[in-house]
This record gives sequence, C-alpha cells and structure tokens, in this order.
Amino acid sequence: MTIEQCYREMGGNYAEVCGRLPSQRLVVKFARKFLDDQSYAQLTAAVAAGDHDVAFRAAHTLKGVAANLSFTRLRTSASALTELLRAPADTIPPAAASAMEAVTRDYEATVAAIRALD
Repeated sequence: MTIEQCYREMGGNYAEVCGRLPSQRLVVKFARKFLDDQSYAQLTAAVAAGDHDVAFRAAHTLKGVAANLSFTRLRTSASALTELLRAPADTIPPAAASAMEAVTRDYEATVAAIRALD
C-alpha cells in the first residue's frame, strides 16, 4: 500500500500532511513512528482504571499527534473524547464509553493502514 492509499484507508488527509511535512519520505517516517506513540495505551489504561486526569491528558495528546499527522478520522474521535473529559472531575463520565469506542475503532484502523504500508 502506498502512503496515499494508507491515508485514504485511515480517513486521513494526505494533501494536508504534505503541506506540513516537506517530503513523502518524512510523511512515511512519521506515520510509522506513530506506531510507537504511547498515548492510546495510556488512554485505555487510564479509562480502565477510572483515572480521569490521566485519561484527559492522554486523549488530548492523542488528538494532537493525530492532528499533526493529519489523521483526520482519529483526530475527530479523539477530540470528541477530549472534550467529554475536559471538565475537571473525579470520575470518567458515562458518555465517554461510546466516545472511547469510536477512538478505539479509529485508532485500530489507523494502525492497520500504517502497518500495510509498502
């Protein structure tokens, strides 16, 4: 799969990331480096533990990384979760469960597309 196909598959914006990064080689490099990012793992662990503050920071970080790489679909779902978690609280709000499902779906699609790169 080419990087352009990868971005289509994951629901990203290849033209946008090319405006941010000066070469296709760098787009591929940073897309692959995303596989090492720990934001999603931290987010899932925090949600499972009910740790609101860590979940917010991890969701916010995941949203930022996805935005910088123009992973549009993942950025959108991570942003929705971030906003649900933005207000200080002792617990994770019940509405975050469906938002987390969307993040998981989009994260897994993004990772699968990156792993399929040539």
